Amino acid sequence: MAKKYELKSTQTMDTINLLLDDGIKKISLLIRHSARFFTKETRLEPFMGLTDEGKAFAFDFGAAIRPDLYPRLCSSFMGRCIETAFLIDKGFTKKNNQSIDHNCLERTLTPFYVKDIEKAVPLIEKLGNDLFLRNWFDNRIDERIIENPEKTSDLLSEFMVEQIKSLKKNQIAICVSHDWNIFPLKEFKLGLQHETAGDVGYLEGIVFFEKDDQYYMTHYQAGPVLL
Repeated sequence: MAKKYELKSTQTMDTINLLLDDGIKKISLLIRHSARFFTKETRLEPFMGLTDEGKAFAFDFGAAIRPDLYPRLCSSFMGRCIETAFLIDKGFTKKNNQSIDHNCLERTLTPFYVKDIEKAVPLIEKLGNDLFLRNWFDNRIDERIIENPEKTSDLLSEFMVEQIKSLKKNQIAICVSHDWNIFPLKEFKLGLQHETAGDVGYLEGIVFFEKDDQYYMTHYQAGPVLL
């Protein structure tokens, strides 16, 4: 039976809007894809798309973006992330009757930290997601199999800050990725362990922003942290 994840789009959008109301102008969002199909066949995993419910969630998220913002979308190359980005685009453009730039694929939004997929997958299946994550974060997994977790969080933070730096006026960078790209940031940057903070929900996001020439990240479960 597929694991049931909560929808966190409201929490993500509320976090963005609070920053906008506080006068923040430059924001980048690292967000998990929407609700998806699951499979027991590992080879099919990259091709799993969104459920009908997940499609509606992504569309509604796009429609909820304030009309004076222009999403600049990028995503992982996995189907569920591409589809989420497309439907965020569709929701925004239909609601506001305006076009935006097409989604771009970015390696940093993929599971780039997995170095040896043939060794990683059996280990994940043996330990289960939660124990594998804890072993990874506690540096108990060979770095020839998966990248150092703190380095992974640093690389993701740097990527999200670069998105902010390249924004044009009234743009917001929306980067559609995976829950495992978000976990290291919650663990090492925000101090949120997954055992207590819980799973990363669908459309749950970490928000990066610039204020007074400094860069921060924040999340609905944690206050802003200076990078």
